[in-house]
Amino acid sequence: MQKGQRVVCTNDTFSVVVRSIYEQLPNKGETYTIRDVFLGREKIVKGGDSATVGLLLEELHNPADPFHADSQELGFSSERFAPLEELPPEAAYASAEQELELVGPGPGPTKWDIP
Repeated sequence: MQKGQRVVCTNDTFSVVVRSIYEQLPNKGETYTIRDVFLGREKIVKGGDSATVGLLLEELHNPADPFHADSQELGFSSERFAPLEELPPEAAYASAEQELELVGPGPGPTKWDIP
């Protein structure tokens, strides 16, 4: 996942503690834009060998993480989101043109033609 990418929330189940700390939370099925991507601190907290990818979203803003040395804003695990499948602008335009070319009765007479 990268800055500017559109994602859809797939998991909006949060604990009571998270709900009390965050000001804004994502809703399942809603679309968001990634504002920033960062390495989560779950690896440090849980002592595991894998890290979590965190996201900040353009549409949601939250207070600083009370446990982060640089007061980074509280973010969300990337695992709560799926990439939104969007056509690039050029492909969407080409797709619309193709549809327009297919519209119409087609060549040759039809039963609605008036002689």
